[in-house]
Amino acid sequence: MLDRTVTEAGIEELMHGMGARARAASHALSIAPTEAKNRALLAMAEAIEARREEILAANAEDLARAETSGLAASFIDRLTLSDKSVKAIADGIRAIAALKDPVGEVIAEWDRPNGLHIERVRTPLGVIGVIYESRPNVTADAGALCLKAGNAVILRGGSDSLRSSQAIHACLVEGLKTAGLPEAAIQLVPVADRAAVGFMLSGLDNSIDVIVPRGGKSLVARVQAEARVPVFAHLEGLCHVYVDGSADLEMAKKVVLNSKMRRTGICGAAETLLVDSAGIGTLLTPLVEMLLAEGCEVRASATVLKVIPGLKPATDADWRTEYLDAIISVAIVDGVGGAIEHINTYSSHHTEAIVAEDPKAVERFFNEIDSAILLHNASTQFADGGEFGMGAEIGIATGKMHARGPVGVEQLTSFKYRVRGTGQTRP
Repeated sequence: MLDRTVTEAGIEELMHGMGARARAASHALSIAPTEAKNRALLAMAEAIEARREEILAANAEDLARAETSGLAASFIDRLTLSDKSVKAIADGIRAIAALKDPVGEVIAEWDRPNGLHIERVRTPLGVIGVIYESRPNVTADAGALCLKAGNAVILRGGSDSLRSSQAIHACLVEGLKTAGLPEAAIQLVPVADRAAVGFMLSGLDNSIDVIVPRGGKSLVARVQAEARVPVFAHLEGLCHVYVDGSADLEMAKKVVLNSKMRRTGICGAAETLLVDSAGIGTLLTPLVEMLLAEGCEVRASATVLKVIPGLKPATDADWRTEYLDAIISVAIVDGVGGAIEHINTYSSHHTEAIVAEDPKAVERFFNEIDSAILLHNASTQFADGGEFGMGAEIGIATGKMHARGPVGVEQLTSFKYRVRGTGQTRP
């Protein structure tokens, strides 16, 4: 690890060196056989399990510093590793190794009347820059996913998780060495200085092909404002659960509780509960009482307060807030149309769920809401690449260009055209 007092000139030299090494490594990776990539991934997983105590010790140091600095509870939750989560990191890498290699896959092919045969084929993006906060597991997820897709990656984790990320990164490098792949294929920025982010956003002399930010609103806003390379946008997770009048109460209770309280500090956690006015007498009170009993603060609209007085009134800001805490805003809406109107007004277009037995309500919800992920009778916390069968994810992209939803190995590729002829010329 470099000294935290390294000068900006030193950081610039460091970052441009990392960019040049990543660009060189990206060519080797683009033609690396699947067997070599998988061998590296499996060796990484073994190294993570073998070095579990080192990783947890490094994480304990990060947690001690985070608690001293007064880091928010949601960040502490994201930062914390355990025996179980370290094993999950290793298992996630193995799951990525088991995925089909996307590089070289023929996406589509067709013949032209003149006899030309055209193929659209997946290719790596090149060099990916990943900027993230608090989540040391992203070091492994992003490194492994980029490798599987044939990309080199430069990782810049949060300063609060630097020791944990370094311990995990050492395992990734060990796996690359085992498979004879370039160590520069997965690089971790070794300084906490924010200037490193600025240099990444500049593109490092065209070394970086795309930036993936994974963090809070301020980080994503900075990346989008300053990046001189394409960005896979990951906005805040202002997620909604709408409970239709046709919903089964017990199912609704399970889905709402899990959506909000399973882990309150993740981007897939529900922040707003919308209840159909047709369910005021049967659904609203049981759902609110359940949340209160589980220690969740409820902020209620004026119509909810008329039914359940004594709750904290919701302000307009509440409908626009990603709490990342045991807090939820609750409103009554006029059927699925009212839910759609509310969500389209306030949503960050990340993830929304409907609990309903009426297929027409579900179909309208799916058709008229344009968020990246929509669920029916299932928790919003399934908004996760691993749960989608992608092995892992770098993040949830909420933009509409190139990647949307969980960013896995396929989303980390582009394509090229291969055209085969028999001597054709154009008249």
